[in-house]
Amino acid sequence: MEESGDSGSLRAVGVPRFDEGVYRTLLGHRDATPAELGRELGFPTDRVDRALTRLRLQGLVSRLSGRRRRYTAIDPDAAVEALVRHRTTQLEAVRTTAMELSSLFHSVQRGDGRGGAVELLEGPQSLGRWFVRLQHQVREEMLVLDRPPYALAPSNPIEPGSLGGGVRWRAVYTPEALEVPGALEEIERLAAFGEESRVLPDLPMKLAIADRQVALLPLSLDLDTSRALLVRESTLLDALIDLFECYWVRALPLVHGGRPTAGGPHPAGGPDPDGPDEAGRALVALLASGMTDAAIARRLGLSTRTMRRRTRRLFDELSASNRFQAGIQAARRGWL
Repeated sequence: MEESGDSGSLRAVGVPRFDEGVYRTLLGHRDATPAELGRELGFPTDRVDRALTRLRLQGLVSRLSGRRRRYTAIDPDAAVEALVRHRTTQLEAVRTTAMELSSLFHSVQRGDGRGGAVELLEGPQSLGRWFVRLQHQVREEMLVLDRPPYALAPSNPIEPGSLGGGVRWRAVYTPEALEVPGALEEIERLAAFGEESRVLPDLPMKLAIADRQVALLPLSLDLDTSRALLVRESTLLDALIDLFECYWVRALPLVHGGRPTAGGPHPAGGPDPDGPDEAGRALVALLASGMTDAAIARRLGLSTRTMRRRTRRLFDELSASNRFQAGIQAARRGWL
């Protein structure tokens, strides 16, 4: 890989020449490890690994799930255009580069071209790339139903930028999503940027909708044989939006550090002044989320016995016989 100058560079949007070379090489593969790219480029694995980390933060590549560090390239039509919006200089030159890279991308990838109202995507790589692409394209609102398993690594480096740009982001999580190591901390981090998050047990599906114009709907929760539908403006898209809103209304707000996430339901009369203290509110929110007793106890720094004793007291106070019922009663009283 030459490090001399050339006219078709992404440096105008903040991508170093070496990183761009790594990106171009990855575009020629469906996915690859840092070691595989290093061998092809003739550079040390750790240097390539650092470049991939920077490219991921810029939204040009995604890391796939699993123990091995494997990466896949994001379609330049979306990824480079997102960088262009933040760099006004050399705008036309960068757009020319985006078209060049997109041509290379589409010569290797299959099944990602624009189709009709409904398009079938094959494989976890296509699913992951399109989810990142939707995040790049969204301008006003993102709607997400979130549950495991995940094709990409759990942290989301793109969402904070979208939130900072004024995008409203609403997400409904399953309890299983909260059990993933580091998930609650990640949700709290995104809430600080403005994400509105709720939890709903038994959520049967995954879904992402950008600006009510395009939806990504996985047809299976099996990553090995995953297929997904890309749904553009149609009656089917309208139905998916209505479905999300139904789940949103049924879901309960997640509480972070005793503070309710924006957008949670509250009774017309306001919070109950005789409700529990901050620790009690946190407990009832976690109970409603469906997390296991052991996970809740660890989260609150309590023994499992103490946590269960407090849970029984809350159930008595709320006249509830199960966790979700307790969450509903707590929401009606304005405790969440």
